[in-house]
Amino acid sequence: MPITNTLVAILFTASFVLFAFSLYRRFRLVRLGQPELRFDRLAERFRAMLVYAFGQKRVLRKPFGFNHLVIFWSFIILLLANLEFMVSGIIPALSLARLPASIYSPLLTCFDIASLLALAAALIAMVRRSIFPPYPEGRTFEAYFILTLIALHMVAFFGIHGTEIALGRATVNAWMPASSSLAQLLGNQGEPLLEAIAIGSWWLHAVVLILFINLLVPYTKHLHIITSILNCFLRRFEPPNSQPREEFAPGRSYGAAAADQLTWKDLFDSFACTKCGQCQNVCPAGITGKPLNPRQVIYDIKLNLQRNGSALQQGGAAALPLIGSAGTAGSVAEDAIWSCTTCGACMEACPVFIEQMPKLIKMRRHLVQMEAKFPEELLNLFENMEQRSNPWGIAPSERSKWHSILEVQPFEAGKTEYLFYVGCAGAFDSRSKQVTLAVATILNAAGVSWGILGKEEKCCGDSLRRLGNEYVFDRLAKENVKLFREKGVTKVITQCPHCFSTLQNDYRQYGLELEVIHHSQLINELLQSGKLKLLRQVTELGGLLYHDPCYLGRHNGVYDAPRQVIAQATGSAPAEMQRHKSNSFCCGAGGGRMWLEEQQGSRINLNRVDEALSNNPDTICVACPYCMTMLEDGLKDRQAGQTRVRDIAELVAEGLRS
Repeated sequence: MPITNTLVAILFTASFVLFAFSLYRRFRLVRLGQPELRFDRLAERFRAMLVYAFGQKRVLRKPFGFNHLVIFWSFIILLLANLEFMVSGIIPALSLARLPASIYSPLLTCFDIASLLALAAALIAMVRRSIFPPYPEGRTFEAYFILTLIALHMVAFFGIHGTEIALGRATVNAWMPASSSLAQLLGNQGEPLLEAIAIGSWWLHAVVLILFINLLVPYTKHLHIITSILNCFLRRFEPPNSQPREEFAPGRSYGAAAADQLTWKDLFDSFACTKCGQCQNVCPAGITGKPLNPRQVIYDIKLNLQRNGSALQQGGAAALPLIGSAGTAGSVAEDAIWSCTTCGACMEACPVFIEQMPKLIKMRRHLVQMEAKFPEELLNLFENMEQRSNPWGIAPSERSKWHSILEVQPFEAGKTEYLFYVGCAGAFDSRSKQVTLAVATILNAAGVSWGILGKEEKCCGDSLRRLGNEYVFDRLAKENVKLFREKGVTKVITQCPHCFSTLQNDYRQYGLELEVIHHSQLINELLQSGKLKLLRQVTELGGLLYHDPCYLGRHNGVYDAPRQVIAQATGSAPAEMQRHKSNSFCCGAGGGRMWLEEQQGSRINLNRVDEALSNNPDTICVACPYCMTMLEDGLKDRQAGQTRVRDIAELVAEGLRS
């Protein structure tokens, strides 16, 4: 196309320069964040980038994921064509047309087919967004504007090459189905009209490219075209089962109350977000009408960073606080921060590995430790944990009363293999005590060497850490680490996934390496090895459904062991809820929400109970004391007394009775 004047060269050169400057400004904002190591395990990171960014693995889990894959790869293929279009506009000699026909002809074929696929995918996306928006607020002007530009970009490509073919100016005889079809339609038109269409198509192509480069990519969510690829490289490999440890010293600030108190990866996440709404669609708090929207939290962090970036770069204070309350302006509302159950569903759903939940915990840390601002209900919890090392504030001497009808030995180093870490619920909650007895019965029946700490046992501190009270957690963790070392504990059995996760993951930050096993895993091993033999199969329970605890499944990857235990105890695999395994729905108790009432929206546990009851189960099987409490409460509210909640250990203990 003979459009190579000075104006074109100036426009395209300026576009490249402005684009580079826009990227520089945003990455300069990211550098305001605190240090964080994300450049280890390079081989794994490159593989993750190939699989999840270029392979779109998580995107393809959704029904319309293939459509996004088509658009993504069409743009990857057309990147060369668009780059050549702009470079040859500045320096006409640098054109792909100068390549040998054996190379240039297949390239034109690829470009034409990719443009056709991209046009079809953009039109499908428009229809889908109109009829089935990805989230309730999905019908935005920005979304339609971008899809329209994609469509116009492809139409312009066909206009350029279709008129070239119609005018007989094609330099090679390439198979271009879409452009050739357009050329046939235009074949009867006069040369002046074809020239006008050609010039109009060229300028449309140029304007759309300039808009993409200097408006849509740097200033809208479509910066994710670049940042999401990098974010897959920078992904967190571990499940979200721990939080960074804080070192306490006078004069230090804790948590995050400003954008520059988050890490650089936290800030980079805000530019990588595609606003696809997948995190929003799985968030228990958002689904049940709470003020938390994980997608919006990430977007608000970006807006806060952009608003305060200039002042922070100059060493000044943020004009707009990161955290806002009823009486204070801020980007992320306190109510949203306290609504999170830390279930990790948002992180599991995100196609580009954005880490929503850890940012909320950092903001909780600031509220608790720097401002002493937290829901009033937590005051008793924090005081009980400080004074008596358990959430209920019950005297430590009461910890051993669960085994009043069973002879239990204290743990002795060198003599006892396993410490049975009973946990606060297992020691104090009347319903969970029955599970503790069931676990003890199983251990004895299998001949396992085990003991307890009795009144010396303290809470693991899970709720403290997830609620942001890192100071008290730190003290409690150090006391537990010291006790475990003094006792010579190396192997631990837990019945609570929260204890399991905390002892296994959080305590590593304190130099304590324990072999921690959840009771579902141990029971499964004992049954599989034949060390535990059931006297009968428990078949009188009727329809049985299994609920995945977040801190056992999504946080620690234990999905199969509980199901295998149920299958061996009952003779058949449990039925599955619609949302199960990595897509399981939270009971509502995680993240310290066990100790908070739900004042807004509907109750999370009722949402889960309603899902369970839709299967008409006689029994809902669990492997977590928190889940048991929440589901039993939900069944009472729904007056579903015919359905019972049983722990997997109770099923197995029943099978030991003749």
